[in-house]
Amino acid sequence: MTTFIILIFVIGYLAITLEHPLKLDKAVPALLMGTLMWALLSIGFNQSWFDVINYKGEVFSLAEGYSETEAYGFKKNLMHHFSKIGEILFFLIGAMTIVEIVDLHRGFGIIKKVIKPKSKQRLLWVLGILAFVLSAIIDNLTATIILITLLRKILAKHQYRVWYAAMIIIAANAGGAWSPIGDVTTTMLWIGGKVTAVGLSEYLIIPSLACFVVPFFIATKLKPFRGRAIRKELIIDEDTERLLSSKTMLYVGLGAIVFVPVFKMVTGLPPYIGMMFSLGLVWLVSEYVKPVKNLPSNQKYRYSTHKALSKIEFSSILFFLGILLAVAALESLVFGSISGVEVGTLRYAAESISNAIPNMDVVVILLGMLSALIDNVPMVAATMGMYTFEVDSPVWHFIAYSAGTGGSLLVIGSAAGVAAMGIEKIDFIWYLKKITWLALVGFLAGAGIFVFIEYFFYN
Repeated sequence: MTTFIILIFVIGYLAITLEHPLKLDKAVPALLMGTLMWALLSIGFNQSWFDVINYKGEVFSLAEGYSETEAYGFKKNLMHHFSKIGEILFFLIGAMTIVEIVDLHRGFGIIKKVIKPKSKQRLLWVLGILAFVLSAIIDNLTATIILITLLRKILAKHQYRVWYAAMIIIAANAGGAWSPIGDVTTTMLWIGGKVTAVGLSEYLIIPSLACFVVPFFIATKLKPFRGRAIRKELIIDEDTERLLSSKTMLYVGLGAIVFVPVFKMVTGLPPYIGMMFSLGLVWLVSEYVKPVKNLPSNQKYRYSTHKALSKIEFSSILFFLGILLAVAALESLVFGSISGVEVGTLRYAAESISNAIPNMDVVVILLGMLSALIDNVPMVAATMGMYTFEVDSPVWHFIAYSAGTGGSLLVIGSAAGVAAMGIEKIDFIWYLKKITWLALVGFLAGAGIFVFIEYFFYN
């Protein structure tokens, strides 16, 4: 039965990785995987086929007969994991809703006024800086979609746009790595109590900057970024031009998201409470701000929060639910013993990897490169169950950096890359030949700086 549970995880993980060839939403295998694993875990536990370890590290079993206390402990263990998963999901729902509210009011359209350079090199740096900064605030996926959408209104030729779009992916992933709200994986580590917002930003801002700046500096020397850009006349977004609420909602929305880490530091409450507070505040403002003068009552729904809620990708939320349930099941399944103490599957795997590769920095760099091939969300979720390092350990910071930026090595290696690939029809092989080496140089440059900081400045 233990082998069967692990096999379901492997098959489900493989189906998620092959999302595009299978033409199957990755939420489907994730949900099936997570629920099936817990179902088998429950059946096996009640039939005394194996033991289960709870979140406190205590092993309990029904091998010696039925015990209501043990059965209750199993359900309590599931509820503990589900409550932690719920914190992440509600945080993401809040953040997504705020971004959608701002977008309904065409708040992000204001950013196009910043994109004025006609020099290809200057345009590259402007787009890169915007991607790096915005991704740290509204997450790397949203920042990529917004900037590439604007890019399509600026550059006429597709052959130039794909180069800029590819570089935006690198900058957005680098920007999301140093912020607790910049990438799903950093959010998971933050909410999971593995890192603090201050610690993550303090130790990753410089490596992330290197990951962004180094490939951009090299790119300015390449032929596609020389000379003047053949620009379109910037397409006017009529709604942005006439909406009175665009600036208000942009500033309120971004400010509300940035306020979440402050709320946590001041109150000590979990981040999702702060995000719900920020959502309530943005929702309140959106109810009273007037998008246009004399807006007909039958048009108000276009700018309502209810409309924003309908635009959220709940398939992504369900994907995270399935993945985190599956990882929690592996964490709860007793697989073997270390020094005479029974441990869960993930903990056993961590010890095995550590014995095979004693240097943890090498392990994390390999995990970062692996995140270009497999989804970084389950990978980071697995490491959270595998390792027990203290809060703000350099290992957690390095995992955040590697998982966030390693996905840039392939166009399918990150959510930002997949989005750009879809919008601009970026060819996988073209990206592999033209961009992967730039992303790799940036990734290794940032990793090298992190190891240097770790050696000289971590206590």
